[in-house]
Amino acid sequence: MKDTITVELNERSVQMDVGGTLGELLTKTQTPYHKGTTIGIVKGGEEKEEHTTEYSLKTNKGEFKIEVDSKKTAFLNTWAATFIGKELRAHWDTPDAIAFGPVETGIKPDKGTYAYKRYDIIFGAGGYDAKNTYVIIAKGNHTASHGSPMDGGVFARVISSKNIIAKLEQGDIITNIEPVIKWETLTDKITTTDLGTVLEDGMTIFTYFAVELKKESPQGAEHFLGLVRHGFFRVNDISSSYVVDDILIGEDCPFELLDSRSEGSVAVRTQGDGLGRVFISKEDRTSSVAHSIVGSITRGIELVKLAEKGNKLAVTATPERVMFLGLNINDAAELANERGLTLEIGGYEGEDAIIVEQRPETTMEILEGGNISAFCIPPDQLIHIEFYYDKAPTTVEYFKHALKLKERPLGPLPVDLTYENTTLLKTIKRVEQYKEIMPENTPKDLVLAGEMGVTNQASKMYGIIGVKTIDDQRYGPTGEKFHCTNIIGKVIDVEKLLAFNQGDIVYVKEVKQDE
Repeated sequence: MKDTITVELNERSVQMDVGGTLGELLTKTQTPYHKGTTIGIVKGGEEKEEHTTEYSLKTNKGEFKIEVDSKKTAFLNTWAATFIGKELRAHWDTPDAIAFGPVETGIKPDKGTYAYKRYDIIFGAGGYDAKNTYVIIAKGNHTASHGSPMDGGVFARVISSKNIIAKLEQGDIITNIEPVIKWETLTDKITTTDLGTVLEDGMTIFTYFAVELKKESPQGAEHFLGLVRHGFFRVNDISSSYVVDDILIGEDCPFELLDSRSEGSVAVRTQGDGLGRVFISKEDRTSSVAHSIVGSITRGIELVKLAEKGNKLAVTATPERVMFLGLNINDAAELANERGLTLEIGGYEGEDAIIVEQRPETTMEILEGGNISAFCIPPDQLIHIEFYYDKAPTTVEYFKHALKLKERPLGPLPVDLTYENTTLLKTIKRVEQYKEIMPENTPKDLVLAGEMGVTNQASKMYGIIGVKTIDDQRYGPTGEKFHCTNIIGKVIDVEKLLAFNQGDIVYVKEVKQDE
């Protein structure tokens, strides 16, 4: 009886003791793991390609995919037995078609003439001899005698990356043909967060996926980096062709790059319903003027295909984000040195200075120029807030949207008015015109010192933000009656607000209960 098993972890073969667990595997291989993120597992011994109808054809000009007609059994047997894994050279080409081969098959050529549609995949025979069988790709609609079997020999269609077909010419090579595995439809699969899962021989395991971002999309790349700044992608929606993270829905992102949404491509919706959503394609789709391509997966597409709605997937991005906001000036200098960047400091320059603005803003622009300008403040100009997500989720979302806290560590909040023990603030980004602030988590008997409130639509002054430095049994943090005030969280260091005056800028940073 074997005392060891072999599993594959992120494309790496690893030997483990029988009875070993997923957690032990991660420890042995020193594989990083984000608590709560989903791990995808496919059990060994399954013929994954058994029922597939899609095939990937790699060429020296690029990769494209075809879908075979499952009803044409004889042709499919010829295809599977003769061409899978083969290398084929383009023997001839015309404006209408290109032929790869020849190889010997058992097809029965016919001298008839047949009509073909653009992107048909055809079996044909040179000299009407099956020993000279070609795989012919129709570049355009045409009628011809290709030495095909009596029904015309069409057995498949090109379904993705059709632009590659126009580039192919005599002498080009199909370097490999392989089935496309439909990972999401496999029955013998597991998605889990349980590190105590016992491993089995032959398991294929995926813990993360990697994305390479495109220089042509600096704003979109930064949008994605903001989305995954905590190290994971949330699967909020799913279909047969994509997965979506909605955490930045509603956040503006300009259109920068039009390209096909090929398998593994990462795109941001830049207009219409769902603005700001980030899509990852599980299969090839055509380009869209509403989806700007920002990157592509270089490793771990299988995890994306195995994922289910509600999963959190670990992700790494290249290049890593250049984000200095919230850093101490000394830590920032060390980071700049590590990244080979020149750091220029403006504003407060004390040893305890904190960076609150950076120029350029995007990672791609910073890396291209090699330098970054930072504006600093003393620590007493930065306040920390703990949000009440469970009590006021909609108003918290409004606040974070207005300060861009959904994708950045901190944001500015100008002081609008101060009086007695109350500080009123108003966001730079005015969003109440298109963001509703309905009553939510309104106080009943008491507002505690430090609690932050937002005036809701029960008042004409809705959108005003306020904080009191003392408890109040009559009015909310904005000075409004209780029913006009939504309580969104608590400022941890509220005493700092006593030093602010009208026109000053307060910077706000979120803290979590476990921080």
